[in-house]
Formats: sequence, C-alpha cells, structure tokens
Amino acid sequence: MRRRRLGLELRQLREAAGLTLEDVGEKLEWSGAKVSRIENARVRVSPRDVRDLLDVYGITDETRRKNLILLTREARERAWWEDYLDAVQPGVQTVVGFETEAAALHVYDAQLANGLLQTEDYARAVIRAIWTADSPEQLERRLKLRMGRQGVLVKDDPPQLWSVLDESILHRRVGGADVLRGQLRRLIEAAEMPNVTLQVLPFAAGAHAGVDGAFMIAEFPAPDPDIVHVEYRTGALFLDDKEQVLQYNRVYDRLQARAMDPDESVERIIKLAAEL
Repeated sequence: MRRRRLGLELRQLREAAGLTLEDVGEKLEWSGAKVSRIENARVRVSPRDVRDLLDVYGITDETRRKNLILLTREARERAWWEDYLDAVQPGVQTVVGFETEAAALHVYDAQLANGLLQTEDYARAVIRAIWTADSPEQLERRLKLRMGRQGVLVKDDPPQLWSVLDESILHRRVGGADVLRGQLRRLIEAAEMPNVTLQVLPFAAGAHAGVDGAFMIAEFPAPDPDIVHVEYRTGALFLDDKEQVLQYNRVYDRLQARAMDPDESVERIIKLAAEL
C-alpha cells in the first residue's frame, strides 16, 4: 500500500515536470519500464533512486523530499504476512495490505462467510475443501495467515467493515452442523463490534445485482484511490479505474437496499443458530 502511494506521488511529480517515462529513463540511464514499475508499485525502490527521481523532477523543498524518503523507507519494510507468501495464491498479500491500510471495507460474499469473520474451525474446513493437494503443514500455514488477518478489526483505528452476505451462507454446513453453529455465533458477536455492520441478503431477494459473484471495495483516505478486489482460484483482480469502482459502488448500494436491515439480519442469524 505504501509502495502504491509512493508510486502515485512520483507519477504526479513526473507529469507535473512534463516528462515521459522514456525521458526520465534517459536522464537516469534507466529503462522507461523501470520507471513504470516504480510508479505502479511493482517493485521496491531504494531511497537513492527516489532522490535521483526528485532531482530530475526539480523537487528542492527539503520537507517534501524528507517525507517522500521516509515513505520510501516505510514501503521497503517487511510486513508480517510476507512470512506466508509460500502459502497463498498470487494477490492475497496485496489484499492483506489493502485491508491493513483501508479506512473502510465493503464486502459482498456469496458462498462463504468473509475471511475476516471466520472462526478457526470454519476457516480450516474451507481451506481443506479448496486446497486438496496441500500437505497438512501447508494447510496450517494458510490457516494461520487467515486468522492473523482478523487482527485488523481490533487494531487501533480499525477499518469500518460492512458485510452483505447471501443467506445461503447461513445454511451451508461447512465443517458440519457444530462448526456452522459456531460460525453463526461468531457473526452475531461480530455484529456487536462498533466497526462491523452485517446485512443478510435473503433468498426472497431473488435475482439481484451481485449474482455474478463476490467482491470487496476497499476505501482509502485521500489522495489514495479506492480499489475493487475480485478473487478467483489462481489469483486476484484489482480495479482502480474510477468508472469501474463507481459501477461496483452502485452494485453495492443495490445489494444493501435489497438486504435485511442490520437488526433484522442479526435476528435471522440468531434464529438459524438456535435451529442447528
């Protein structure tokens, strides 16, 4: 996330200086592709490289230079979840970074309870069902990463999590009746948290705006643009185009309008937990 913020600022400085990627590459004896990778947060960049870029862009203000160098150093720090990169599909580490930095997370889940709200037993059953070829050790590493991600909801200044979940999730016996009962109780407890709001999208809603699948909208403090995340088995898709993000926000608004209100949603979950 910090690499993304740094890249955005460097791109804005380059454009303000009226330089192309190739212009910058020529001045620094780099390729234009290297400059592009830095701006698109695809690589870690050194403080020395950033100083060289700032010189090319004519940035002499010492305060601004120091702030960007500090951001560069922060962007190079190793995050806790990088210890688990061998246990995740491409893109998951990016999602964890977004969860950590976001001001708000709007999620729609169609098949399973959201990973940030899963119990350990439920998460273990999900991971075992998906990653059938993994060794027990690999499965446990995936589980540790998933459970570790949940710390974002109880940290200082946590993101606001708004979860719309399809009613089918409340009936799907992931791990069996006892595991599902525990998961429903976890959802009830989560709904009591000041930064968590749950809405159930009932079967009665019929066809709705989210029938094409789950997604997450991560909202960030300005000037960082919001991101839409769509996950699939072998990776993830990240969208930051303003029009695309706007379309997903409109879909989310329609899902919220079709879902039960938060109080009614919790009542439904309580009732179903009691019936198991």
